[in-house]
Amino acid sequence: MTIPTTVSVAPADEYPADGHTVPEAMPVKAWRPPMGWNSWDSYGTTITEQEVLDNARFMAEHLKDAGWDTLVIDAGWFDPNAHAHGYSDGTPLCIDAYGRQIPDEQRFPSAADGKGFGPLADAVHRLGLKLGVHVMRGIPRQAVHENLPVKGTALHAQDVADTEHTCAWNHDNYGLKRGDAGAQAWYDAQVDLLASWGLDFLKVDDMQTPFFPEEIEAYHHAIERAEAAYGRPITLSLSPGGWVASTHVDFLRGVSQMWRISDDLWDRWEDIYQQFPRLARWAPMQRTGHWADADMLPLGHIGLRAERGDDRQSKLTCDEQKTLLTLWSMGRSPLMVGGDLPTSNADTIALLANPALREVTAGSSGNREIVWERLFAEWNVEESFIGELIAWTADAADWADGTTSAHARGHYGAIFWTGSEPYELKGNIQLQSFVGIDQRNADWTLTDLWADAPQSPDGIRSDVRIEGEGEDRVIRGTIPAHGCLWFALD
Repeated sequence: MTIPTTVSVAPADEYPADGHTVPEAMPVKAWRPPMGWNSWDSYGTTITEQEVLDNARFMAEHLKDAGWDTLVIDAGWFDPNAHAHGYSDGTPLCIDAYGRQIPDEQRFPSAADGKGFGPLADAVHRLGLKLGVHVMRGIPRQAVHENLPVKGTALHAQDVADTEHTCAWNHDNYGLKRGDAGAQAWYDAQVDLLASWGLDFLKVDDMQTPFFPEEIEAYHHAIERAEAAYGRPITLSLSPGGWVASTHVDFLRGVSQMWRISDDLWDRWEDIYQQFPRLARWAPMQRTGHWADADMLPLGHIGLRAERGDDRQSKLTCDEQKTLLTLWSMGRSPLMVGGDLPTSNADTIALLANPALREVTAGSSGNREIVWERLFAEWNVEESFIGELIAWTADAADWADGTTSAHARGHYGAIFWTGSEPYELKGNIQLQSFVGIDQRNADWTLTDLWADAPQSPDGIRSDVRIEGEGEDRVIRGTIPAHGCLWFALD
């Protein structure tokens, strides 16, 4: 079903003046899985204004036409003592008179004189892109120790803080009293400030592991109020994702646009491998505007000043990178790349520029895993295990914004191989597995969705084709180690 891409809002003159353009109508939030860039994998807590602008300009020039349109400043933008490889526990933070985080002016000079991220958001918007930031659940400990007032109320920070519910891995904040009106007032004030800067995206961390429904709902209400005040939609992304149960899906759809389904993912094959069952579980639950998120893509130039690892191009092979991008797309996960774009290698940028990424995430339905088989060099001899053969399918669909599918009445397919050596398909995967028994005798053609992409330097090309006649047709091809075949069927 096609949904409208805008909804009516009140006239612009009913909103307070904030120096930002108010859209004529508010777009539907995250009608397709967001595609963007996040600073964490490259810069950890240390990102600077110039580095954000450099990535924004590169995205606008090289990747915007392929669907990439959002930049997110991750943790620590309010920390004047930020450093690589971790957080600055106990350091004084940059906060305002109400305890709300404000940018470190040494790293973000345009934030001076109380302008916050307003000037940077304006610069990003002029490029046709969106800007977001990361914040933690709760209230800064510094605000509680100083007992600063909660804006718009007679309360102070010590009245609303819950000092028993703290984050296990970041010590910036205390929790808030769950279900308390004062806690709602704190979130209202914080989000109002963020919205006044013109931000489009909020990544709110320490919300899901453990799962805090009262605080998530409070943040959702704060965003609703800020959207009504400023007329700009704000996408809410929840983190982290360890132990998030799929039984929460209805609640999550009601309060957010993105929610993580794993802990942090890095440039290791084992991290990608663990996402296969997670995405298989969540993919059938993806809905327009509400997306299970398999985490950031550790691709390109990462580790410059990151939390984990040193300066490097991603350690994932070219084929592992294709597998990651294909699996995320077939699972309709948001795509948030972590590598510093201007200094990432050309092959990575070419992979990210593949139009199939947006085509499949925006225009597919019925996405699901259909095969998972463990293969052995010798029948039923456990010691001879060589890898798993995994297949996914999806139906091509018109996009929610009304764009017609490039493969109307067609299908998308992906075949993954987890083994450490190339694998030649031997007729294991029948064409009818993707097109259905009723359509198996139709005249199907296959398009390789990675046909124009960089190839692995080992010389193994992921050749994919249809072979056979009529109902006996199969998908054949060579799958590189940890690689995949990705195709459309018309």
